[in-house]
Amino acid sequence: MSVPVSVSAGSPSDLPRGMALLRDPLLNKGTAFTEEERDALGLRGFLPAHVFSMQAQADRVMANLRGLTSDLAKYVALNELHDRNEALFFRVVSDNIDEIQPLIYTPTVGLACQRFGYIFQRPRGLFIGPNDRGHIAELLNNWPYPAKLIVVTDGERILGLGDLGANGMGIPVGKLSLYSACAGVHPELCLPVMLDVGTNNEALLNDPYYIGLRQRRLGGAAYDELVDEFMTAAREVFPGVLIQFEDFANHSAFRLLQKYRDKACVFNDDIQGTAAVALAGLLSALRATGGNLNDQRLLFLGAGEAATGIADLVVSAMMAQGASEAEALRRNWLVDSRGLVVKNRPGLSEHKLRYAHEQAPIGDFLTAIRTLKPTAIIGVAAVGGAFTPEVLQAMTEINDRPIVFALSNPTSKSECSAEEAYRHTEGRALFACGSPYDPVQLNGKTLVPRQGNNSYIFPGVGLGAIASGARLVTDEMFMAAAYTLAHLVDEADILQGSLYPALPRIREVSAHIGAAVAEVAYRRGLATGHVPNDLIGHVQSQMYDPHY
Repeated sequence: MSVPVSVSAGSPSDLPRGMALLRDPLLNKGTAFTEEERDALGLRGFLPAHVFSMQAQADRVMANLRGLTSDLAKYVALNELHDRNEALFFRVVSDNIDEIQPLIYTPTVGLACQRFGYIFQRPRGLFIGPNDRGHIAELLNNWPYPAKLIVVTDGERILGLGDLGANGMGIPVGKLSLYSACAGVHPELCLPVMLDVGTNNEALLNDPYYIGLRQRRLGGAAYDELVDEFMTAAREVFPGVLIQFEDFANHSAFRLLQKYRDKACVFNDDIQGTAAVALAGLLSALRATGGNLNDQRLLFLGAGEAATGIADLVVSAMMAQGASEAEALRRNWLVDSRGLVVKNRPGLSEHKLRYAHEQAPIGDFLTAIRTLKPTAIIGVAAVGGAFTPEVLQAMTEINDRPIVFALSNPTSKSECSAEEAYRHTEGRALFACGSPYDPVQLNGKTLVPRQGNNSYIFPGVGLGAIASGARLVTDEMFMAAAYTLAHLVDEADILQGSLYPALPRIREVSAHIGAAVAEVAYRRGLATGHVPNDLIGHVQSQMYDPHY
């Protein structure tokens, strides 16, 4: 992995000087520049006299941040720091991940995307649109760094908020911040890309501060040609680059993943990353129940990318434990806006057909629970409050320890809160959430919910793919990531109701997942070079540690 020039590593003649240096976020240290550096780099006079340590700078950032009254204001303040001093930004994020992750990603990033035109300051990443056809390679060559990792979106399905057009750029920026903070992928190697193909959101088209292309969404062949040119150009300009598809609508997400997955190093986090983190949570829950995976029956509220992605990986895991494909499929059921997905329903989308079973139609989720008697319900439809008290009580009547995953985000779209899940199941629920919730006191016990957040999975997958030089990202890699994550949940976590490790362990988690992913790449002949003698050590050696 390439290492960028740093103030500590470069000689004075290698570096920009004076104000140009202070304006370069990859090199700027602000008030931490030493007396010797100030003299050598033409900084004398630009900075106040006192030289601060990085820790003192970080403490000051946190003190200021905690004085702000809204999460959106904190998001803007952190964005300003990111634009000014990347090393300090990632030091602050890494050292305060529990507090900062909800601010730079879910749930706050959803509000930030909705307000993106109002809070936009400095561009970060590349915007590519229909007018760039025929010149996308030139545009990518404008990027000044050697990208190894691209997160790309077209903004059509941002979290559970729908079509936010170019405002969705907040998602690739936030995801890549987590790659660096959680898995040590160097920020110089990270490129956020917005495919700005317009928006069908009338409010945005009429918003005077909307930053994007003011036209209806491009579709059909013209859309596919733009994406194809981008994919071709990205791999030409950045050989071996890993491309993560993010927040595409269902009709594009499945199709694009299927089109490129066997010929490029790509994955879709909404489909595959969500699947891995959910499978890991399910495996952790079974440690508490003592049950076997092949005895579970899963009922999904939702039938899109997340639901079918999770179901596909669960089916693969069940088959790996001895079930036939037909048996495994029959243990996974979907409920969409029209009710239970069943075989005799006309007009089913292709991605739903695999889970359309023989069953009389059922119109509502609660009746589906009472009929099918699932051991787990998994909410991924972005329907806030859908896990009603009646739903939760019905699950408790069927199961001694009901598994309840309310994975939709942001918080306004969550199927239920942690407090609701525990209270309406008498504290018996094994709960995971898509948005953060505080510990819950119930019947003299403290229950600690943890997010089934994709940040447990995708940073480590990307790290492993980059460290091994993987040519493809496969479902087997996500399976390995899920089992690795579940293995890292300890007994103390399980006893307090936590199905995932504590977030401050995230860099350790990512290193182990990276090693597991790299091992698959080497074993399957998808990696470049020879297998290192110490795989975990090799992966850890690739991890960026933000410091001066």
